Amino acid sequence: MEIIISLLLLYFTFNACYWLFFSLSGLFYKTVAPKEKSGDLSSFLVLIPAYKEDGVIESVVKENLNQNYPKEKFDIIVIADSFQEDTLKRLEHYPVELLVVEFEQSTKVKALNAAFESLNRNYDYAMILDADNVMAPNCLMEMHKVFSAAKVQAVQGQRTAKNDNTSMAVLDGISEAINNHIYRSGHAVVGMSCPLIGSGMAFEFHLVKRILNEMISVGGFDRELELRLLRENVSVKYQATAITYDEKIQNASGFYNQRRRWISTQFVYLKKYFFEALMLLMKGNLSFFDNAVIRNLQLPRLLFLGLMGLFTLLALIIPQFVGPFSDWVKICIITLLSIVVAFPRRMLNRKLFGAILLLPKTFLLMLLALLKVKGANKKFIHTTHSSNNVK
Repeated sequence: MEIIISLLLLYFTFNACYWLFFSLSGLFYKTVAPKEKSGDLSSFLVLIPAYKEDGVIESVVKENLNQNYPKEKFDIIVIADSFQEDTLKRLEHYPVELLVVEFEQSTKVKALNAAFESLNRNYDYAMILDADNVMAPNCLMEMHKVFSAAKVQAVQGQRTAKNDNTSMAVLDGISEAINNHIYRSGHAVVGMSCPLIGSGMAFEFHLVKRILNEMISVGGFDRELELRLLRENVSVKYQATAITYDEKIQNASGFYNQRRRWISTQFVYLKKYFFEALMLLMKGNLSFFDNAVIRNLQLPRLLFLGLMGLFTLLALIIPQFVGPFSDWVKICIITLLSIVVAFPRRMLNRKLFGAILLLPKTFLLMLLALLKVKGANKKFIHTTHSSNNVK
């Protein structure tokens, strides 16, 4: 029993300290600046894989065309999977390329590969969005600035909330902002590769085309993509000024499905890359080990917070089962401090109270997602989008 308690305390202490270290590091983040003057502007291919997104796609296309970037320097391809005919007809009126696809089992990787295969021309870089994503007007220009720096091959922009129309959306937006601070700003400051988040990210065109062609991921394609990049010693940079607005989850069912998929992805890639990560760690590839092992072993923060509070309460009543109360109090302090440091000040408003009231419910949803995680990564779980409002 003592060994189990020691391992439990060690796990929670390590994760709390990990978050605090990178949260404090994130305070010193500065955007990547070009190291040399750029000549011609880079050409971008913007890829929007979309599955049954009839409700949002037209608005998204319209917004993403409004870039403060020369029209001849970027193209947008909408990969339309299982769209309605009237939606396709409306999209034909916009200056974008429309690639209609239909797969027996739809995945983002299949959609992206279909787009690359359909091309008969090249670009400098490829920008990947989700079907609900809207780039800020200066997003491509900010991406160009980063790529003009020496040896930059992959960039994760800042993905931020597009909507705050429900308490769940507010909570989801806060969670992403904290993750940006810890996992992207914090990692960038200490020179580590920044984890990808599936959209709002750009890569050297031929690099990402080749790597995606080698992938068959169903869920969590961004995790596999970043590990394949790190295997080739390609570090992902973070550029907070390259902003993409992302629709946040608005209800409990969407939250449950999304988190179940994410947790399943962690188990899948931990198992797949664990031993390779150990070997690469011995060769000095800390970023690969961090992404393949440490992050995949971490509980989602909301689940971590709920269990931490529960164990702290149990330690007060029956410490012989979970360890000394004082140790759990220390873990609570470290964890809460990491959140306070990373918390987005712009979200300190009246809507925060409603989000806080949702914490018990989201904890239970996360716990249920953890218990029913088996098989979630073997099929495509679609998250429906509906909001078109950019804040």
